[in-house]
Amino acid sequence: MLAEGPPFNKQGDMSLLKTKVGREPRADGMRNYQLLLEAAKSAFNRNGSATRLEEIARSAGVGIATLYRHFPTREDLVREVYRSEIDQLIAIAPKLIKRHAPSEALRRWLHLFVEYLATKRLLAETLHIDPSDGALTTETSGVLIGQAVHMLVDRAVNSGEMTLALDPSDLLRSLVGVATIYPQPQWEMNAKRLADVMVAGMRIC
Repeated sequence: MLAEGPPFNKQGDMSLLKTKVGREPRADGMRNYQLLLEAAKSAFNRNGSATRLEEIARSAGVGIATLYRHFPTREDLVREVYRSEIDQLIAIAPKLIKRHAPSEALRRWLHLFVEYLATKRLLAETLHIDPSDGALTTETSGVLIGQAVHMLVDRAVNSGEMTLALDPSDLLRSLVGVATIYPQPQWEMNAKRLADVMVAGMRIC
């Protein structure tokens, strides 16, 4: 799961957030919605497809009826957790730019991209789908992720810290390859090492 930055929705909306007049005030509804997402992320990370919705509701401190009010099906919840991970990955790019030197910002973001890939595999497992078939990823999310890595790479190149003779998207394809083609138990660690090697190779000494 992504570690830097709070949950963020680029459009500022919560498509699955359903509040009902007389049952749950809007502020409480939004709070419960976020609590459920956070609890679901933690539970899926611990137990994967074995996670029970009752466990998620209990961890969030709400009743199972509240969970179903926000997420009518298990698939709705899984897909919303996945969407929130994409939102965080996109939102963290400008924050890393403010906090770190260009090449370090890129390196950290690539590490977070690896964690995003791990989340995608985990959530695909809960839906019993192939994580490489694109069932979870939308065209828009792919474009926004591509824009984020291009922004980070362009900043590093323009600063004079790095040189790049390939499309920035190839950096992502390399990491995706590690995650999907040969996903051994230590693949996350290996993918992050590959990210470090790629960034080091692009640095201008």
